[in-house]
Amino acid sequence: MTEPSYTRLSYTHGTSGTALLGDTIGANLDRAVAAWPEREALVDAPSGRRWTYAEFSADVDELAYALLASGVAKGDRVGIWAVNCAEWVLVQYATARVGAIMVNINPAYRTHEVEYVLNQAGVRLLFASVGHRTSDYRAMVDEVRGRCPQLRETVYIGDPGWEAFTGRGTPERRAELLARAAGLSCDDPINIQYTSGTTGFPKGATLSHHNILNNGYFVGESISCTEQDRICIPVPFYHCFGMVMANLAATSHGACMVIPAPAFDPKATLEAVQRERCTSLYGVPTMFIAELNLPDFAAYDLSSLRTGIMAGSPCPVEVMKRVVAEMHMEEVSICYGMTETSPVSLQTRIDDDLEHRTGTVGRVLPHLEVKVVDPVDGVTRPRGVAGELCTRGYSVMLGYWNEPEKTAEAVDAGRWMHTGDLAVMREDGYVEIVGRIKDMIIRGGENIYPREIEEFLYAHPKIRDVQVVGVPHETYGEEVLACVIPHDTADPLTLEDLRAFCQGRLAHYKVPSRLWILDAFPMTVSGKVRKVELREKYGE
Repeated sequence: MTEPSYTRLSYTHGTSGTALLGDTIGANLDRAVAAWPEREALVDAPSGRRWTYAEFSADVDELAYALLASGVAKGDRVGIWAVNCAEWVLVQYATARVGAIMVNINPAYRTHEVEYVLNQAGVRLLFASVGHRTSDYRAMVDEVRGRCPQLRETVYIGDPGWEAFTGRGTPERRAELLARAAGLSCDDPINIQYTSGTTGFPKGATLSHHNILNNGYFVGESISCTEQDRICIPVPFYHCFGMVMANLAATSHGACMVIPAPAFDPKATLEAVQRERCTSLYGVPTMFIAELNLPDFAAYDLSSLRTGIMAGSPCPVEVMKRVVAEMHMEEVSICYGMTETSPVSLQTRIDDDLEHRTGTVGRVLPHLEVKVVDPVDGVTRPRGVAGELCTRGYSVMLGYWNEPEKTAEAVDAGRWMHTGDLAVMREDGYVEIVGRIKDMIIRGGENIYPREIEEFLYAHPKIRDVQVVGVPHETYGEEVLACVIPHDTADPLTLEDLRAFCQGRLAHYKVPSRLWILDAFPMTVSGKVRKVELREKYGE
C-alpha cells in the first residue's frame, strides 16, 4: 500500500484491522492446542522426535509442574544455555506458563561471560547442554558455580538429570499451575536477552509476553503463516530470530517448528526441508549462501518451500534471485529489528518486488511507529534524508535489566527506541539502512555512509563481498578502508584497480584510500559483520 504523497516527513505508522493479542504466551498456546490438537507442533530432526500440539502442551505442562515443585516463583530468573533442541522450546513455554523470566545465554559464551550473565540477571535455576563441539558446559558451570551465589541448581539436557527434574512434575499440581496462570499479566517480564555489545558487558533487554508474542504473531501474519505451514529453523533459539520470529510465529498460527540441527549445518537444513516438506525457511544471508553453494544443492527437493525470512544483514541481489528461483521461495521476506524491539519493526511483504527486498528492509509492521530523526537535535527529517531510525509501540522493551541509566540512554521520554542505525525513509514508506551512527565516517568534515560505498563496490567483477570502515588519518581525521573478499584469490584486486573503478563515479572523498584483501569477515553469532574488529585490526 503506497502512502499519500503529501506525507513528507520521515514518520509512518502501521495500521491494521487485526488487533493486538492480549494473551500471555501460555494462554495463546492453549488457544492453538484447542484449535489444532492433532497437528504437528514440533519436530526435532536430529533425534527423530515429534510432537502434536496436544503432546507438546502436555510436555510443557509436565515441565511447568516440575518448575513449581522446585519452588520457582513468578519473576524468578531461569537461565537456558543450550544449542537448539526440543528441550529448549519446552523450557521457553514452560517458564512462560509459570511466570518465570527465561534468561537466554549465548551457547558461544565462555566462563567470564556466563558468570557475568548469571550474576547480573540473578539466575536461580539453569538449564544447559552437556556439551557441543569445543564447549564443555558442565565443566564451565562447575568453574563458575562458586562465584554465582544465587544459582541453586543446574539441569543438563540430554543427561539423566533432565528426566529426574521433569519427574518432579506431577498432574497433582494442575490446580496450582492454573492458579499461577490466572495471576499472570501479558505485561509481565518473561524474557531477558543479552545484546552482543561491542564494548563492555552485554545489556539484558527485558521483554514481556506482550512484546514478543505480538511480534512473533505479526511477523507470521506478514508472510501469511497458517496452521498448514512448517517452518525450518536453523537460526539459534537463544536469539529473537529463533524463539520469537520462528517459535512464537509458529505456535500463534498453529504451524509446525522443525529443528534441523543443534547449530547451523547447510546440509542438515536442506535435508530437513526435503524430508519434512517445510514451507518456510529462515536464515541470515550467509546461511542461504552456504546452502546454495553445497556441491549437491540441485539434488534436494525444495519444492515445498513458498516463503521464509532473511534477516541480520543486507541480502545481495544475486543471492535473493537464486533464493526465489532455485529454492522456490517466491514469498521470502526481509526483516529489520533489534533485540530491544522484540525484535522486528520493519518487514517486506510477500508481494514486494526484488528491488524492495534487496534495497530496503521493508515498511513498518502493524501497530508500530517509525521515524528518522536528526541524530543531534532529534527533529524528524524529511523523507529521503538520512538520520537515526527510531521506533515506538508495543514491541519496545521494558528496559535493560537492573540498568535504568542505560535504559534511559536508549529509550527517550516519549518511549521512542533509538536504534543507532542510520536510515533513509523513501516516499513510499519503505526504509533503507545506510549504516550505523558509530560506523559513519567523517573525513575532513564530510559525512560518509559506508553502506553506499559497499553497494557501489559490489558491482566490481573481482569483489565477492566488501565491508567499508573508517580508520584514523592525521590530516582528515578519518580515511576510507575497504576490506574485500575477492572472487578469485589467484587474480588479486589492487588498490589501483579499486580507485580506477571509483574514478568519476564516486565523490573523491568517498573513494577508498586503503585496501585489505581477506578470506572472511569477523562475524557475530547472529550474522552481523564485526566492523569494530575490522577497524581495530586493519586501521593501524
